[in-house]
Amino acid sequence: MSRLHRTPGSAFAVAALLLACLALPLVLRDEFLIHSLIMVLYFAYLASAWNLMCGYVGQVSFGHSVFSGVGGYCSVLLLTGIGLSPWIGMLLGGLAAASLALAIGSCTMRLRGPYFALTTIAFAEIIRIWLENTDIVFGIHLKGAEGLSVPLLGTSWAMFQFESKQPYYYIIVGMLVLVMTITWLMERSRLGVCLKAIRGDRDAAESLGIDPTRYTLTALALSAFMTALGGSFYAQFIRFINPERNMGTELSIDMALMSIIGGQGTVFGPLVGALFLAPLAEITRSYLGGQFAGLHLVLYGLVLIMAVLYLPKGLLHPLQQGGRRLLARRAPAPHSPQAVVGSAARPMPRDQRSAK
Repeated sequence: MSRLHRTPGSAFAVAALLLACLALPLVLRDEFLIHSLIMVLYFAYLASAWNLMCGYVGQVSFGHSVFSGVGGYCSVLLLTGIGLSPWIGMLLGGLAAASLALAIGSCTMRLRGPYFALTTIAFAEIIRIWLENTDIVFGIHLKGAEGLSVPLLGTSWAMFQFESKQPYYYIIVGMLVLVMTITWLMERSRLGVCLKAIRGDRDAAESLGIDPTRYTLTALALSAFMTALGGSFYAQFIRFINPERNMGTELSIDMALMSIIGGQGTVFGPLVGALFLAPLAEITRSYLGGQFAGLHLVLYGLVLIMAVLYLPKGLLHPLQQGGRRLLARRAPAPHSPQAVVGSAARPMPRDQRSAK
């Protein structure tokens, strides 16, 4: 089917999904269900932020959680230290994470495959372990492994604190729409085209005049900035932050697997992966976490193996194919009886009637 026929259906599906997300809190009154939805959308956001660089370049990073931790710590420390609004703290934390990403990326961008993945884990673990064993640095109380709590300041949009969970839900929906829009725009820009070329063949792209280091660092800084915003949101939503929860390797694995299994290098792939894996992880943690810690990671591994074997393009690919087939069935073919009847029913132009 042509692009013209696919576009209205895709736009309608996106609009329907967005309206459904906006209407859900009006239907669901259970705070636990809303909390669960917030966590699913939060993981979808982080997976989309991870996808901005890793999905389009093809480099797998298992150290992205460090950017989430930097964003969370910046917003919490600025709030507790000088009373700065978390909204401003989110942006400053994003800039700090982007600067850290450029520093790390300048040392690792020339590495490929497993070497890049192992190096990102090493950097993230070094920073996490340092934070866990540091109580005070330059007079700033980090409290090490104990973590930091966000003080209750009353209901206030300026201070990112609300009585119910509905405002948090709408905030994370807005953040998810923002990161997916950025992905959509990037995919159609020169940056996206160059990143895809680098993913396809780095040496060939470099021979065409594309600087792989420059474009990859740009995507990494953007990805780190967006990941830090997610970490800030999580810290303000849970009202607590510590190195293990916000900077652990498990969080990085969650981001990577949700994007890969959903469909990396696509706009909606990370969302599909989060909708599938986040509830699975929550169920295994709730019912089996006490006896079998880390079981959800084993299930992640099994799902990843099955996805690589049978769905190498991710879960999004068969969903897109099914949607196209459905639209193809509903649209009349050019030589179908409906099309023939419709063309016969149209009146003949006046000049053709006069010619006859």
